[in-house]
Amino acid sequence: MNPFSQSYSSDLEDERLIYLVLEGDKNALGQLLSNHQAFIYNVAWKMTGNSADAEDLSQEAMIKIVTNLSKFKFKSTFRTWAYRIVFNHFINDRKKAQNLFASNFEDLGNRLHATPDNPMDFDEKEEKRELIREVRLQCLSGMLLCLTKEQRLIYIMGEIFAADHNIGSEIMNISKANFRMKLGKARKDLYHFMTHQCGLVDKANPCRCHKKVKAAVDQKMVDAKDLLNNRKEYVTFQSYLGEDADYLSEDADLRVAELQQNLSFKKDFDKKSFIENILTDINWKSRLNLN
Repeated sequence: MNPFSQSYSSDLEDERLIYLVLEGDKNALGQLLSNHQAFIYNVAWKMTGNSADAEDLSQEAMIKIVTNLSKFKFKSTFRTWAYRIVFNHFINDRKKAQNLFASNFEDLGNRLHATPDNPMDFDEKEEKRELIREVRLQCLSGMLLCLTKEQRLIYIMGEIFAADHNIGSEIMNISKANFRMKLGKARKDLYHFMTHQCGLVDKANPCRCHKKVKAAVDQKMVDAKDLLNNRKEYVTFQSYLGEDADYLSEDADLRVAELQQNLSFKKDFDKKSFIENILTDINWKSRLNLN
């Protein structure tokens, strides 16, 4: 289940696993981390705009969770405690997000306008449907990266993961009113840009994604042979979270949120994932007295 949801029902399961970990159960630690791996990784992915950096960032954050697990006093839920550690690490990390488009909304708008258009007919659009979607997803990800790190985290939680202000404010360690205000500012910034630049929101401003495909490939923003956001094994945030979406304000522009929730979500990880690297490391085994 989505740990950013107020209705998350596995808090007791998390606690049970922690007790087992503290008794030296390696399998319990693996299960505990696996329960949260997908969400930590996907937040990191949207924070960095790069899957490799997201893996490094996720592993670093999980190591901090493991290192500090003995300090968990069961005074809050594990998810609140763990995600505070994760998000503090994400905000304080000095690696720069790899935004292939721009570093702010003004530059992104100028870059889009400066990129030459190459119109496609209907048959070409059908033939290059996956490439068009890749460009669209890259652009949506680029918009996220134009937000500040704090805005990005709050928007990812509150809009993409559809967390309500109770769990959102608790994880960010700010008041509910402050969480709503910061989320509203991030929404406003994205909405303002998209209504002026994106035909997916304003039908009077036709979508230009298909016209930018050739330039994106020529400038190596998109690799036609290695689609980073548009793979068959990926789902979308919207399809993975399902009916759990709970928007915080009725007057929010749900079209913008819907587009962002169509970003790719990686939910399956192979056995050689970064969790295995943590569990097999002799330092962690000795530090936690794992069996």
